[in-house]
Amino acid sequence: MERSLSMELVRVTEAAALASGRWMGRGNKEEADRAATEAMRDVFDTIPMKGTVVIGEGEMDEAPMLYIGEKLGNGYGSRVDVAVDPLEGTNIVAYGQWNALAVLAIADHGNLLHAPDMYMEKIAVGPEAVGKVDIDAPIIDNLKAVAKAKNKDIEDLVVTILNRDRHQKMIQEIREAGARIKLLSDGDVAAAINTAFDDTGVDIMLGSGGAPEGVLAAVALKCLGGELQGRLLPQNDDELARCKKMGIDNLDKVFYMDDLVKGDDCIFAATGVTDGELLKGVHYKGSTATTQSLVMRAKSGTVRFVDGKHSMKKKPDLVIR
Repeated sequence: MERSLSMELVRVTEAAALASGRWMGRGNKEEADRAATEAMRDVFDTIPMKGTVVIGEGEMDEAPMLYIGEKLGNGYGSRVDVAVDPLEGTNIVAYGQWNALAVLAIADHGNLLHAPDMYMEKIAVGPEAVGKVDIDAPIIDNLKAVAKAKNKDIEDLVVTILNRDRHQKMIQEIREAGARIKLLSDGDVAAAINTAFDDTGVDIMLGSGGAPEGVLAAVALKCLGGELQGRLLPQNDDELARCKKMGIDNLDKVFYMDDLVKGDDCIFAATGVTDGELLKGVHYKGSTATTQSLVMRAKSGTVRFVDGKHSMKKKPDLVIR
């Protein structure tokens, strides 16, 4: 993949964030998602690459934009697989909450897991705890391992987990162990990424969320030297059939980093839509707007924070930095 793709992809997430940020707190997640998706697709058409969506807004007959199998880019340059979530946290934007992102990831063709749209059990940690956790281990053992790796007491740890009924037993175990918890309404991609940055105060992410989001988070953590382990959790016969179609007969199979994103090269980009621990959201100021983005490449180990100032009288991809 060309080095220049990193900054080109930031233009895509910036456009999605600028379009969807207008819907913050207005209670309409569908319109927020639509705005992000349309903006993202428009800018993708200008990017020099031969991209194929492997994780997107659904199958072709379910999603008119950014559907699985859709071709993206201007037809020149590298052949890549694309994972997109134009608005990671539609409910977050609808209700004006924290940590909504416009997100995408790319890797060389064939290197991203084509994760089906179903639940995935996950555990994610930053670089210090790589190789120290095990999705099959008891929660207390994983907490002890992360605490030791980060030279902390368990009582110092912060665990992020989606606030769902299915997680009540897990939440109780974390509390009994003495760790602190940050309950999330939505947005476990941001939660996974936060484990790799000390400033966020997050040490480990646990629980189940979307499998496509698991692949996006794995790309980010590969760029950051972190780790995510996952296991698919089919809920019905249709989802079981999708697993078998992928060649997954053993539902206890654990997906490790090289299963989720192969090879040594991938790029991850995200722009904040609403304010969060890691990225500021879109701030509109009359004729201008500001964004903050994160773009990373695994091969070079480069991590960039990009502050953008945008003229709202022009197209979103015409920015001043």
